Amino acid sequence: MTTRILLADDHPLVRRGLRQVIEREPGFEVVAEAADGAEAVEKAESAEVDLAILDFAMPRMTGLQAADQLAKRRPQTRVLLLSMYDNDQYLLAAARAGAAGYLLKSVADDQVVQACKAVLAGRPFLYPDTVGPRTRAQLRRIREGRDRGEGPLTAREVEVLKLVAEGHSSQDIAELLVISIKTVERHRANIGEKLDIHDRVALTRYAIRRGLTEP
Repeated sequence: MTTRILLADDHPLVRRGLRQVIEREPGFEVVAEAADGAEAVEKAESAEVDLAILDFAMPRMTGLQAADQLAKRRPQTRVLLLSMYDNDQYLLAAARAGAAGYLLKSVADDQVVQACKAVLAGRPFLYPDTVGPRTRAQLRRIREGRDRGEGPLTAREVEVLKLVAEGHSSQDIAELLVISIKTVERHRANIGEKLDIHDRVALTRYAIRRGLTEP
């Protein structure tokens, strides 16, 4: 049987390189590509893919957000997140979003086929695999459904936070999300109150820690 794969990364050259590596493996076929998380979710559903390989940080909707959406809307699709962040917090965030694998982009050319095979077989794949015992215990709780680590923000507030952290004005956000400026301002006020963070720099730091945007 052919394994149908989606590749999502906002850099066409990265997608092209990964596609060449993946399609050298018998039985693997890249049937769809996407440049952001929202497009990835849409194409994963329409192309009925078996595996979605998502860049952690993408515009419009991150790979992390896309993984969470796919876990809810298409749970049969396995998700492998590619990240430049060698950081336990990002790894844990990926697991909470429903990703079955976490692979550093610096070794993706060498490890991506191995990672695909592992997650398709139902085995979690972590690279690096040298995480400490505390992180491994947290990962075990997440996989057992005992630690989702849900944040205080709604899905819409997370969208607004990401765009604020990326430097968009309220007018920009209103146009991008097709909502009123008044609604944007209400979301921003709610975000500040829930997080007790009231300036853009601190909000940006929070968004980076949550994997919503790049440093």
